[in-house]
This record gives sequence, C-alpha cells and structure tokens, in this order.
Amino acid sequence: MDIPQWLNIIIRSSILVFILFLLTKWLGKKQLSHLSFFEYIAGITIGSIAAEVSTGLETNFFHGIYSLLVWTAIPFFAGMLAIKSKKARNIIEGKSTVVIKDGKIQEETLTKEKYSVDELLELLRKKNAFQVADVEFAVLESNGDLNVLLKKEKQPLTPADLQMDVAPEKVPQTVILEGEIVDSALAASGFTRAWLDVELQKLNVAIDNVFVGQIDTYGKLTVDIFDDKIKLPQSKPRQSLLTALKKCQADFESYALQTDSAEAKEMYNRNAKKLQNIIKKSQYLLNE
Repeated sequence: MDIPQWLNIIIRSSILVFILFLLTKWLGKKQLSHLSFFEYIAGITIGSIAAEVSTGLETNFFHGIYSLLVWTAIPFFAGMLAIKSKKARNIIEGKSTVVIKDGKIQEETLTKEKYSVDELLELLRKKNAFQVADVEFAVLESNGDLNVLLKKEKQPLTPADLQMDVAPEKVPQTVILEGEIVDSALAASGFTRAWLDVELQKLNVAIDNVFVGQIDTYGKLTVDIFDDKIKLPQSKPRQSLLTALKKCQADFESYALQTDSAEAKEMYNRNAKKLQNIIKKSQYLLNE
C-alpha cells in the first residue's frame, strides 16, 4: 500500500527530529552556545540536509542520513583534535586578539579581524565603556565577545580598595514555592517555620497566596504573590533602624539592672545614655 505524501513527510520529519536531537547531544553543549567557524558551517549544513531529506521524497532517505552523520562527525573530531592540540585549536577555533592597548586602538588588528570602528565602539558600550581612552586593555575573543579591562582610575571602588572586610555572600534560598514551604531551603538558610510565619505576618500575607518566597544573603524575606493587585507593605529601613536603636538602648538599661558588677553597671548606663542622645538627635530623620 502506498503511503500518502503528506504522511510520508510527517514520518520522515519526525524521524529526523529525533536523529538531529541525538546528533546534537553527541556534539555537546558547545553547539548551543558559542560556535567555532567549523561548527557554524556544520550547523548550517546539517540543518539544510535535514530539511531536504524530510521533504525531498524523490531522494534516497538513507543517503541523507549518511550525509548527516558525516557532517556531525567532522566537527566532533575537529573538536577532539582542538582539545589535544594547541596549534589545531588556534586553526579551528581561532585566537583571541588585542584590539585596544593602553587606551589606543590597534588599527591593523581591527582591520585583520574585519571589524569597523563603529562595531568596536558598539561592543565597548555593551561593556559600559563609552570612551576608548578609559580602556586599558580590550581583547576580542575567538567567539566574537569583547572583554574589557578599564584603567585603574576608571574602575568602580570595591571593599578591597577601601581595605574593608565584608561578609561573604550567600546563595538566596527559595523557601516558598507556589504556596508550599521548601523545608530543605529553609533549613539551609538557618531559619525555622516559626520565623517564616512571623515574617509573613509582618507582610500581612497568607502562605497560600505566595507564589515565590526567597531569603536573601542578609536574611530578609521577599515574596511574589499570586494576586498582583495586592500591594505589599513597603520596607522602611529608617524606621527599622530607629527601632533597633531603641531596642539596643533598652537592652543596655536591662543589663545594668541585672548585673552585680558596679563597673559593668556603669558601662551599660553610660552607653544607654549615649544611644538615647543619638536617638534624640536623629529621631526626626528616622521617622520620615
């Protein structure tokens, strides 16, 4: 029985989708990210062959499969050769080139790489470098990306520049997902369900209405709720600071009453008075 042409195309296309999936998996993730010249050419050719084989009913189906295998094997073995040989890697994948050095464009290199000045300036702007003179060093990578090193005086300040010690950043933990508490993430963040309930009460949000809840590196809970019409109370850091100062003052006064040491009592009372003065002088600012 002859198969209808439309059904034959559907069957051939379905088989080719599966074969292309297996071939792409074999080549690896690199085919999905940055392509070398070899891989770019091979990818175009493989797609063209697949399209021809899936619709070209007058051709031999298996001849197309053989061609797909050849075009898949070539970049695969070229990639293996590039891993083992630096010279082969330079030929197959290309080399990185310096296009700006000491704030000056290397015109010959730029011409050799077939880039115009406008294209270079566009790549620089993507790296937040709007003046060539601000750039110490710029390297055009083999995949076409431009990596830029700004001059020291143009780089943003970091805690290391100020000789400041900062706490290490922690990975934010997703503790609520679609109204369900993720206990493993909550435990990893060092908090409990009781703490989570208190924080949700502060936000006046029921856990069933939380689409995503995350704890950041500083232990603050942020939530995204299902009902976007509900406005969550805005964080007021100034009032939080005022509350913390008042609590600290109260703690000092409490410690002074609890201790039997005259020296410690005097120290606690002295610091409580200092905090009281600070609160009086800054309260009108912190209440805003």
